[in-house]
Amino acid sequence: MNSFLRPQKLLLTGAFLVLACFGVLPENTLAAPAIQAKFGHVAPPFHGQSKAAEAFAEFLKEKSGGRIEVALFPGGQLGGELSLAEQVQGGTLEIATVSTAVLQNFVPQAAVLDMPFLFPDRQTAYAVLDDPQFQEHFFSFFPAKGFTAIGWTENEIRDLSNSKRPVRTPEDLQGMKIRVMNSPLHIDTFRQLGASPVGLPFPEIYNALQTGVIDAQENPVLTTVLMKFTEVTSYLTLTQHSLTECVVIVANDFWSSLSPEDQQLFREAAQVGIVANRQVNAELHQRLPGSGLSIDDYAAANNIELIRLSPEEREAFRRAMLPVWDKYRPKVGEELFDFTQDKISQYR
Repeated sequence: MNSFLRPQKLLLTGAFLVLACFGVLPENTLAAPAIQAKFGHVAPPFHGQSKAAEAFAEFLKEKSGGRIEVALFPGGQLGGELSLAEQVQGGTLEIATVSTAVLQNFVPQAAVLDMPFLFPDRQTAYAVLDDPQFQEHFFSFFPAKGFTAIGWTENEIRDLSNSKRPVRTPEDLQGMKIRVMNSPLHIDTFRQLGASPVGLPFPEIYNALQTGVIDAQENPVLTTVLMKFTEVTSYLTLTQHSLTECVVIVANDFWSSLSPEDQQLFREAAQVGIVANRQVNAELHQRLPGSGLSIDDYAAANNIELIRLSPEEREAFRRAMLPVWDKYRPKVGEELFDFTQDKISQYR
C-alpha cells in the first residue's frame, strides 16, 4: 500500500512546486504572516479600548503588507487584567493593554497616573500623556519588570454617583458609604475626603446601592450609565478624580525579536490606536449605546442631577488630596512625581 502511494505523493509534490513557481496556489495555501501576535484586553466590543485595539491591528497589517498579523481577544477572553499582565511578563502573551491601577503591582511607578485629582482637566491629561519626554521617562521603568511599554489605551476618567445629596465639595462626602476599587490608593483617597470606602466586587455594586449597603460608587460616567447604576442613584457628579489610563505592554522577548523598523511600526500603531480610542469615547458621551442620547439628555430624561465642578471646586478637592499625594510619593519616586507635576504645569 505505501509503495503504491509513494509515486502519487511525488507527483503531487512536484505539481505543488510547479504551481508555487507560477504563483497560482490557492489563497489558503500561501505562507502565514511572518509575525503573528495575540493582543488581549478586558473592554467590551463597543468600547473605545476595543476600537483602539482594532485600529492597532489594522494599521500593522496594512503598513506591513500583511506581514504582521495581530489576533484580538477582547472582553477578558484571555483573563482579567492581572492575568493578562502576568501572561505578557511570562512571554505567553505578546501584547495586552492593562490599567495602571493593576500595573503598579509590577511597576510601582505606574501609580503616579492614579493620583487623585492629579490633572485639572482632560485636555491637560492628554497633552501630558502625548508628550514624548513624558512617555520616554514613564515607559523606561517597564523593561526591567518584563514589559516593553509602547503606548496607551483609555478606559475613561472616573466620576461619582450617589443616592444621598449633590456633591460639590469634599465636605459633601462626609460619612458617605462609597464603593471603591479594592486598592490602597482608592481607599485612602475617599477616607481622606471623610467618606467610608467599601471594597466591594464590581458585580455587587447595583444590589448594594439598591439595598442601601452603600450610598455611592465611583466609575467612569459611561460605566455608571451603561451598568444602570443611575437607576439607584439620583446624583451624578463629574468629579473626573482619577484617570483610568491603560498601558499597551509587549512581552520583552517578542519585542526583542522585532527589527527596529517593525518596532517603530508597533509604536506608530499604538499612536493610531489611542486616537481612535479617545474619539470613540467622546462619541459615546454624545450618543450612548442603546438609547442614542447624550449624557446630558439621559440625565434629564431620568431625573438625575448632573453636576459639573467649577475650576474652584476642583481645586478644593485637589488641596484635600495633598496628604494622599505625600503618602504615595515615596512609592512612585520623588523624581517621577515632580517630573509629572512639571509636565502638568507646562500644559495647564
